[in-house]
Amino acid sequence: MNRQAQAVVLLLLGGAVVRASLTDLHLRYVKEGLRPFLIAAGLLLVAAAVMTLWYELRPILRRTPADQHDAQDHDDAHDHDGHGHHEPRVGWLLILPVLGLLLVAPPALGSYAAGQAGTAVSTRQQPSDYPPLPDGDPVRVAVLDYASRALFDRGASIGDRRVQLTGFVTTGPDGRPLLARMVLSCCAADGRPVKLGLTGAAPDRLADDTWIEVTGRYSDRIARDPVNDAEIPYLDVESWRQVPAPRQQYE
Repeated sequence: MNRQAQAVVLLLLGGAVVRASLTDLHLRYVKEGLRPFLIAAGLLLVAAAVMTLWYELRPILRRTPADQHDAQDHDDAHDHDGHGHHEPRVGWLLILPVLGLLLVAPPALGSYAAGQAGTAVSTRQQPSDYPPLPDGDPVRVAVLDYASRALFDRGASIGDRRVQLTGFVTTGPDGRPLLARMVLSCCAADGRPVKLGLTGAAPDRLADDTWIEVTGRYSDRIARDPVNDAEIPYLDVESWRQVPAPRQQYE
């Protein structure tokens, strides 16, 4: 693969990174706070590609017609002698994955990833003191926050308050739906699910990856995640409704 082809790959890759960074597409890969670094990295790739192309094409652009004729004769002579060097064209196939990133955006992590990994909240972690829930009825709570309060202080900081959570549906090992949300430390590569069991007026027969908003109260029921044997807390559902996927699908 010659330098020109390498520069084209760099240019497409940098363009894909910049495009993803300037839209909500980057939220499928990294946390929102990393957006400035993505933009900087994409611009650096584009700049490196442009400089490489300029360096490679500058001698060609400066050739006179006579120089081009002499160069062609020289190349033809090498070909007849059997000493011509041709870069393998298969190297250009490296462009295909980059074009795929530009044209087809993969979805955010969902039910499949949640089913392959154990729940991220474990009572083996160091518990913390939780402040009272904010005002509101119901009060909006993140899935991770509810799971942590339900496990670490057995719902003492939740009490009898009504809470409202948003997540996607994933099928549990017993065939019943779970409410899940993926949490990231840095990027999608380290994403792990937080899973909640649903009791009461829980939804039924919903397809995996369906986003729902549930309202309910703390339940002391606990299950075990068969993937890592961690505890899965439950929510006693009073009502639920289907909602569109949020802009930020990770917590």
